[in-house]
Amino acid sequence: MSSTLKTALLLGLLTALVLLLGSAFGEGGLFFAFAVAVVMNIGSYWFADKLVLRMYHATEVGPDHVLSRVTARLAAKAGLPMPKVYVIPDPSPNAFATGRNPEHAAVAATEGILGILTEPELEGVIAHELGHVRHRDILISTVAAMIAATVMMLANLARFAAFFGVGRDDRDGPSPVALLATALLAPVAAMLIQMAISRQREYAADRSGADLVGSPDGLASALRKIDAMVKHVPMDANPATAHLFIMKPFSTDGLLSLFSSHPPTDARIRALMSRP
Repeated sequence: MSSTLKTALLLGLLTALVLLLGSAFGEGGLFFAFAVAVVMNIGSYWFADKLVLRMYHATEVGPDHVLSRVTARLAAKAGLPMPKVYVIPDPSPNAFATGRNPEHAAVAATEGILGILTEPELEGVIAHELGHVRHRDILISTVAAMIAATVMMLANLARFAAFFGVGRDDRDGPSPVALLATALLAPVAAMLIQMAISRQREYAADRSGADLVGSPDGLASALRKIDAMVKHVPMDANPATAHLFIMKPFSTDGLLSLFSSHPPTDARIRALMSRP
């Protein structure tokens, strides 16, 4: 099954969770859930890139900067418009792309990543980020995040309704116990689906980046370095934006790894090196 089809199916499952929770409140709840999801997605579509760049104090750099030169070379090779290029003043090595489409994209890298990568490794990282831009992954991940947030909100309302016995009448509505069970399990399911979408897009961007550069070696080496460094110098990042980065900016172990927005680094490298 292709990565695109898997992503579409997972987004469909997230939407089904919204409809399931909304329907617990009757037709009015279903309409409310849909309206909230639409408003949140429109807001994210237009403003999320500016907000995340401001959140990390990113500074735009000019054409003479090494990050701009590498990005310009790869964007031209990929046939993409030149994105804006930013540097983040953080010692932890990481990078991300943002923007609602290729014409309004931005690529950002930390000072930490610029300090530890060779130029071929940096090319691999930027090619990965341009893969996200090409496939509009930023929009996909934003939509997934907003639908998941809607599930969380409706689950909170459902728990309130179950506790106070609010909802449909007993003849055609769910029992308070069933409503409470749904409200407790739906957010967990939403988070797992959202993270699965993010992981699928990371694998696809890895492949796209290796294809653009012509070799997986630079990106594979960069991933090893970033993974080792992030464990010692984690980034003070907002968990809501962790899916944007090339690697999760902080470590998660045990059961929390189920909710990781990124595949294990070893698995990513194996997939890269085994590509045809």
